[in-house]
Amino acid sequence: MQKTSREEWLAFAETLRVNAPNRSDQGLQTVATGLQRPECVLTHSSGRLFVSDRRGGVTTLWPDGRQQLSGHSSLLPNGIALQRDGSFLIANLGPNGGVWQIAPDGQASAWMTEVDGQVIDRVNFVTNDAEGRVWACISATDGGDKYPLRHASGSIVLCDAAGTRIVADGLHYTNECRVSADSRFMYVNETFGRRLSRFRIADNGELIDRETMATFGDGDFPDGLALDAEGGAWVVCVGSNRVYRIAPDGEKQTIIDDAVTVTAAELEVAFDAGTLDRTQLSAARGHRLSNVTSLAFGGPDLRTAYMGCLAGDSLMSFRSPVAGLAPVHWNW
Repeated sequence: MQKTSREEWLAFAETLRVNAPNRSDQGLQTVATGLQRPECVLTHSSGRLFVSDRRGGVTTLWPDGRQQLSGHSSLLPNGIALQRDGSFLIANLGPNGGVWQIAPDGQASAWMTEVDGQVIDRVNFVTNDAEGRVWACISATDGGDKYPLRHASGSIVLCDAAGTRIVADGLHYTNECRVSADSRFMYVNETFGRRLSRFRIADNGELIDRETMATFGDGDFPDGLALDAEGGAWVVCVGSNRVYRIAPDGEKQTIIDDAVTVTAAELEVAFDAGTLDRTQLSAARGHRLSNVTSLAFGGPDLRTAYMGCLAGDSLMSFRSPVAGLAPVHWNW
């Protein structure tokens, strides 16, 4: 497979310079509107999209434009993960925390509420991998709205045939995570550590040999994460409305920069002062984007990138020069 050259990436990024002067169309498209806190988006080979919904469930977006809500509960869905039986695992960012399951009929039930004998607080993200394992990200031991900006108490939980256990801790606000195509590595965003980290997955599932793949600043707080077919990692930064691609050699390429300069500066000041909280970070909008938080590759060729957001009611998309990795649930 011929790899996309650096020059091709630069030319592509130029088409998506949202804040470039005198540009009315930067390749961004509105996919759907009328959504409620579509923080996480999943794609499927059928053309359906699934997005988290603040009403306590998951909304299915059909190719013909229909929308259907499954589940209506007190949960605050953040990350979502489609299961083989058509149910969804829900990372609950609400006060009662845990990972929940929403059945195909919409009924919600607790799926994982404690690990290693401790009750789980708010959970940020949950995902499956090709080995049949489930991974969940707990951002911090304190899940309150006043972020633990200086304390690294986040962890990653693994649920597999051997049971449920913490396999990595000491992360600086664990956000989305992804397993590599060969199932050898785990990539994870540490939002307030402001880095993309990578672990090697040991035979017993433990995450070891941690390394930093990229660092961030200037109002950037890494949140959403996706991997592509050329070994690149796509990082979505909440607050700044920037999207980066980290090449396999570590080069950081700016794909979208929709940052409002004043807003990014205010976030940076608040972070340095230790006052940045959930309300301020969640409300930060860009010029066109409404605080993007996730990215998923879909479409027949897996080259359409869909972006979820916190501060809007719509999904935006753009075309990528490289295909994403098909999610494990692609043909379920």
